[in-house]
Amino acid sequence: MPEPRSPILALASLAHALSTRPAAMPVGWRDGTVRDHVHFIARMDAWASLLEGQAGRHFALYLDDSIEFGAALLGAWQAGKTIWLTADTLPASCASLAASVDGFLGQFPAAYAPLSAPAHVPGVRQWTVLDDDFPALVVYTSGSTGVAQAIPKKLSQLGSEIATLEQLFGARADGAAVVATVTHQHIYGLLFKVLWPLCAGRAVHASSVDFPEQLAALLAQGPCVLAASPAHLKRLPEHLAWSGARSQLRAVFSSGGPLDPDSALAAGRLLGCMPCEIYGSSETGGVAWRQRAADRPDDDSWQAFPGVEWRLLDDDGALAVRSAHLADDGWLALADHARQTAEGHFQLLGRSDRIVKIEEKRISLSAIEAALLATPLVAEARVLLCDAPAGERQKVAAFIVCSTAGRALLEAEGKLALNRQLQLALGDQVEPVALPRRWRYLEQMPINAQGKTTQSLLLALLDKPRLPQAQLIECATEGVAPRLLIELRVPATLFYFDGHFTGAPLLPGVVQVEWALHFARLHLALPARFRAMHALKFQQPVLPERPVRLLLEYDAAKASLHFRYLSDAGQHASGRIDFHPDAIAVPGGDSPTPFQP
Repeated sequence: MPEPRSPILALASLAHALSTRPAAMPVGWRDGTVRDHVHFIARMDAWASLLEGQAGRHFALYLDDSIEFGAALLGAWQAGKTIWLTADTLPASCASLAASVDGFLGQFPAAYAPLSAPAHVPGVRQWTVLDDDFPALVVYTSGSTGVAQAIPKKLSQLGSEIATLEQLFGARADGAAVVATVTHQHIYGLLFKVLWPLCAGRAVHASSVDFPEQLAALLAQGPCVLAASPAHLKRLPEHLAWSGARSQLRAVFSSGGPLDPDSALAAGRLLGCMPCEIYGSSETGGVAWRQRAADRPDDDSWQAFPGVEWRLLDDDGALAVRSAHLADDGWLALADHARQTAEGHFQLLGRSDRIVKIEEKRISLSAIEAALLATPLVAEARVLLCDAPAGERQKVAAFIVCSTAGRALLEAEGKLALNRQLQLALGDQVEPVALPRRWRYLEQMPINAQGKTTQSLLLALLDKPRLPQAQLIECATEGVAPRLLIELRVPATLFYFDGHFTGAPLLPGVVQVEWALHFARLHLALPARFRAMHALKFQQPVLPERPVRLLLEYDAAKASLHFRYLSDAGQHASGRIDFHPDAIAVPGGDSPTPFQP
């Protein structure tokens, strides 16, 4: 018979209990190096000692490393501090935090004077057992359907969640390391990557995994569980070697939104186990879970967590819950509609909080999205209401990931043609005042570190530039070999830097090709039809706020455009674009490429 599993540690006494574990027992790995409990206790002591000398109670914490983050969090609690978590350190997030906290910890911008615990030789410390009602955290809602809201969390709420996760999934995770593609700066990652592993004695990989290649290699190293998001799981490349993962993975968890049946089946096939989906929110904590069966993939019902009660409100079928994960023992009405399926199970029917008013008309943003998705041109859709200057009507903006048919139309006829097709499709279903007036066509929806597509990320796409600042230095358009020389300065806020790459923005090569076409068409009569590209070379990266010169030379006899990106550092990129010479376009014509503003 297998040995019984050790009970998990109580969160209130976790700091003391960790100090009694074997010193060499690993807490996890940082860059492949084992970090044991001696290291963790020392870091916890360092953070506690630092914060005991700081005035104020409320501190914002941001650290990429989950092991150091866990030590800082527990150390702060020992010093009697309440920690505020933010998903990022963007200027707007920091400014919002600054109005609520007494200081900043970790990797915030220097302007906020963040504190970091120095190397520390621990003394003999009496670790405090905390009260269950200790105000441990303030977390933020994801902001995927509106402005993020601050949610306070008592220690008892977090402890209740950990106990529930162990009850449901502890047997699957026993003896397995924790790998995550999500950050601990959100409640899902915090529980699955920091607090639950610490309480249960499971080692974690300190860094979140950013790339599928890294993930496949890491999952093959030994028994493990994976905490991911739907956005990450549905983008797993099939060509990678997942056989090692299939042999080692004990469980896959997904939260942050529903995982569609096809993506769940594909992830289960690649990884060897079907994802366990977690339904909940920052406000409610965990509410329910499901694991689709391969023979019943369309069964999308949810089963409530142990200790979570739910009911449907009579007037509109809104879901309401009550549990120890909430701040009190009352019922909390959610923004989700539901219906009961089997005994104790429910099916989600969509949200009720996406009703807006435009010129006194009630408009459902969810209904607009559903109508867009019903067309054969759209694979994913999000619509939002944009702020408008005083005196102007608010406008709806649509963010679209095209289907294969939609992408073909976009490339062949341009953005205006696709706009018209989608507006016609909406005409019979959406009030005229609610038809989207701003359109963005994306390769994929932007996601944050939690794998969420938030309102702030989408709205930022409306304002971020897609072209560099340009100054024409030389323009010789007469003769058989027209030549242009343009000085470009690439703004740091450029749309195409998002995700390419985090912390080290580089201008994608495909954008450099697009810009060569764009500026050539502004000044030269190029043929309308693209034929081929040759001799593409990318020798040096183009970086933000660094001036580069774009040299364009057109061979009319061969219908061939040569481009080079140059700077004082040398040549950055070069290539040749060939056209079909059968039709001539006027200068300034649309570029036949998928990069539409």
